[in-house]
Amino acid sequence: MKLHHSIADVPFRADTVVTIGTFDGVHRGHRLIIDELIATAGKLNGRSLIITFHPHPQEVLRKTGSSVPILTTIDERAAEMERLGVDDMAILPFTRELADTPWQEFCEWLIRGVGVAHIIVGHDHAFGRNREGNAESLRRLGAERGFGITEIGPLVVGDEAISSTKIRRGLLGGDLARANDYLGRPYSIQGTVVRGDGRGRTLGIPTANIRPLDPAKLIPMNGVYCVSLTVDGERFDGMANIGVRPTFTEGVEKTMEVNLFEFDRNIYGHVVMLEFRKFVRSEQKFGSKEEFLAQLERDRGACRASS
Repeated sequence: MKLHHSIADVPFRADTVVTIGTFDGVHRGHRLIIDELIATAGKLNGRSLIITFHPHPQEVLRKTGSSVPILTTIDERAAEMERLGVDDMAILPFTRELADTPWQEFCEWLIRGVGVAHIIVGHDHAFGRNREGNAESLRRLGAERGFGITEIGPLVVGDEAISSTKIRRGLLGGDLARANDYLGRPYSIQGTVVRGDGRGRTLGIPTANIRPLDPAKLIPMNGVYCVSLTVDGERFDGMANIGVRPTFTEGVEKTMEVNLFEFDRNIYGHVVMLEFRKFVRSEQKFGSKEEFLAQLERDRGACRASS
């Protein structure tokens, strides 16, 4: 896949099939759009192009100034798009100026600069000033300028449409099973192994402390999880604790500690991929070290049984 960091970097091709969106999570609903993008490009013997944004638009448009917890970093999004078979991806810096651009002007920018044979849009996608660019307005423009439009409906599971917002809600609320189902894969965090306080090793449960590469990455709800960790191309099963370790500290800083099964290596400084496979329990405070260790053995047994 060819990666571009502005529209000006994308070579003109009149046979380009385009879709536009943030695609945070690249979840199952997004993949309906991407599959249609690739299929349509194939029918037209054309090029598939995804236009996405960084930072997350809500990060720029929110009035509170609070950060938006993201499901996928821009690098993770690009890797997933490449895996799915997209030809080109353009990452546009999202600014208030871009948000205020009239949708017609943005489309002219694409038509003249990139080339557009067909546009794929999600059912709820809107862009441009006041979000006036949508499937209906694009159909009118397409009829005038000679490009086609396909609108993709939501992917409904049970009675609920999949969305990035609902995945975030599941991860922050302890419903990892639903979040992973909607993603179509285990939620993951890429991070660096950093030194902790060494308490785990003194208790006989050595842990790897993981610091996310991107501070905007969403951290799931505090608790114990069955996980897999990939380091140096090898995958290991284990269990992870997210939280403030209330049994031993009065701190408020959230940490991610991973205890791997059948593992004894020094991996400080290594970049790893942590996958969350099952939620075991919420974080809790124990009355003694012995109670804590007994519960940890039960957690370990639960994770081994599910791996």
